[in-house]
Amino acid sequence: MEMLNLPSFNYKIKHSGANVMIFDALRRKYVLLTPEEWVRQHFVHFLIGTHRYPKSLISIERGTTYNKLQKRTDMCVYDQSGKPFLLVECKAAHVPITQEVVKQVSVYNQVLQARYVVITNGMEHYCWEVDFSTRQFKPQQGIPAFEAEV
Repeated sequence: MEMLNLPSFNYKIKHSGANVMIFDALRRKYVLLTPEEWVRQHFVHFLIGTHRYPKSLISIERGTTYNKLQKRTDMCVYDQSGKPFLLVECKAAHVPITQEVVKQVSVYNQVLQARYVVITNGMEHYCWEVDFSTRQFKPQQGIPAFEAEV
């Protein structure tokens, strides 16, 4: 896997037949190591290690319904009252962050209504604060720290 623009962490890898698996500390199991999973695992550890988000408030691949279609969010962080706070969409490092990706996350967030939306491919990271009353996305300079925002 390639180097990302995120802090490194001590990851556990194992082989299962022809598959390479990485240990997911949140789901407490080994999952298939894909380029997108590589980014997701780095971003999870970035939120926990750098921004002090509690593991217990982070959900991976949460199911949600939009227009009667089942969708999965890559990562959702909840605030202490259980409301979605930060919605994260992860793409593989080689996938450019386009308007289509922003649209995908916006659709998911219409249901979840998280205060912040993050899109990352491990190389570039974009964060917006969502104002639901005006339906505006306000670009942020970085990822909100847990202590400062939640």
